[in-house]
Amino acid sequence: MNSDSDLQIAGDILEVPHLLQAPREHPATVAEFVGLARSIAADRSQWEHLVQYDATSRWYHRLRTGPGYEVWLLSWVPGQGSGLHDHGRSSGVLTVLDGTLTEHTERGTRALEAGAQRVFAPGYVHEVVNDALEPAVSLHVYYPGLTEMPMHTTHSAHSARCAPPAEYDEVDVVTA
Repeated sequence: MNSDSDLQIAGDILEVPHLLQAPREHPATVAEFVGLARSIAADRSQWEHLVQYDATSRWYHRLRTGPGYEVWLLSWVPGQGSGLHDHGRSSGVLTVLDGTLTEHTERGTRALEAGAQRVFAPGYVHEVVNDALEPAVSLHVYYPGLTEMPMHTTHSAHSARCAPPAEYDEVDVVTA
C-alpha cells in the first residue's frame, strides 16, 4: 500500500537537469529560488569582489532584485549575529557561501557550513550568529522581497509567529 509518506526523493533533485523544466527568466517556485541561490553561490565572480567586513555591524549588500524577490549578500565577522527575528510575510533561502554560521531556533541549534542551505516560510523565527573564529559570508533570497524583519525577545509557545505551520516550517537542503 502506498501513501504520501512512502514517497521520498533520494539525492538532490536539482542535480538531475533532465527532470527540471527549462529555467525561467525569473524564479517563481521554491526549487527555482534554491537553484538561483546555488547558481549565484557557484559563480564567485558575481559576489566575491563585493564582500566587505565591518567590525561594528553586519555588512549587507542587495545583490539583485527581480519581480517579487530580492537577493542579499551579508558578511559576518566573529561574534556578529542577527538577533532573534522573522521575515514577516517573506519566505527565504539562506545559503552559506564561506565560513560557518550557527542557527538558533526553538527546536535547537545547528551549524551551517559553506554550501549549506536553509529554506524557510513566512513567520519562521531564528537567530543566525557567527560563533566561529573566522569571518563568514551568506546569501539570502527573499520572496516576496523583504519589507519587514520583526525582532523577538524569546521564543514563546503562545506566539503564533514562533510556531509556523509544521507542513511548511523550514527545510534543510542538502548539498554535496
